[in-house]
Amino acid sequence: MSDLDPVGAFEEISSRFADARSGLQKVIFGQEEVIELTLAVLAAGGHGLLVGAPGLAKTLLVTSVAELMGLSAKRVQFTPDLMPGDVLGSEVLEESADGKRAFRFIPGPIFCQLLMADEINRASPRTQSALLQAMQELHVTVAGARHDLPSPFHVLATQNPIEQEGTYPLPEAQLDRFLLQINVGYPDEDAERRMLAATTGARTAAVEPALTPGDLKRAQRLVREMPIGEQIVDAILSLVRRARPTGDAEERIRTLVAWGPGPRASQALSLSARALALIDGRFAPSLDDVRRLAKPVLRHRMALNFSARSEGLSTDDFIDELLAKAF
Repeated sequence: MSDLDPVGAFEEISSRFADARSGLQKVIFGQEEVIELTLAVLAAGGHGLLVGAPGLAKTLLVTSVAELMGLSAKRVQFTPDLMPGDVLGSEVLEESADGKRAFRFIPGPIFCQLLMADEINRASPRTQSALLQAMQELHVTVAGARHDLPSPFHVLATQNPIEQEGTYPLPEAQLDRFLLQINVGYPDEDAERRMLAATTGARTAAVEPALTPGDLKRAQRLVREMPIGEQIVDAILSLVRRARPTGDAEERIRTLVAWGPGPRASQALSLSARALALIDGRFAPSLDDVRRLAKPVLRHRMALNFSARSEGLSTDDFIDELLAKAF
């Protein structure tokens, strides 16, 4: 692939992502939007948060993505008694045959290319925060020593709705590290019918590898090299800045928004819009990409106050209002 011209390299990577999307649709039914957004997270080099009720194939999606891309993957089931060392690893004191003692670092499951943090909001905030440094800086520090993570490194976390019993809300600082929050809903009747036929018989479909870790890293470089028009940049800034309850904001924004998205939201919109364009085989992102990604990018980076909740206004409804004014 290194011998290809830039256009040829782009088209080949885009074709492989198309194969990956088709492969996932053979095992994940009725979740086309979820599949494409998950692939966009990886193409953009970010982390994804999959939110939905149990039994909606969130875990299957993550394990299938690892198989499709040949990524070394590990799964951590987050529980209330999970400790940070159970995720990051720990130092143990060992004694050699000649009686000398020394500490040795035993890596935790985070040392992989794709970490599945299953039901992340069932662990305590202390353990949730253990992922914070790793997700942002791609290394962990244990007992004062730095340990670099493999490349590429991604976290795909699943989360149950916070209204369910035994869940803790994720810290705002950690939520901001997720490129997209992807809400997973119930499939429609036709998709559920196809799922029944495909998964309750004697044989079930399996995904075939479509990309390699090297392909994924090349895709991430292509995304960052992709041009983005001034009109798209203006739209991104207008949307994100309009959502902040600052002194010069509209009265409705100041009345309803507790806190708004920071600059990381603009970065996330820019990268994920270009990633969607790559996956779709387009050489530049469009305004439609920004509209499509507004909710996955913003819904976990802002919070409405009691006044908004008393109106029955959800965050997604409020983002729709922002989109109507920004475009």
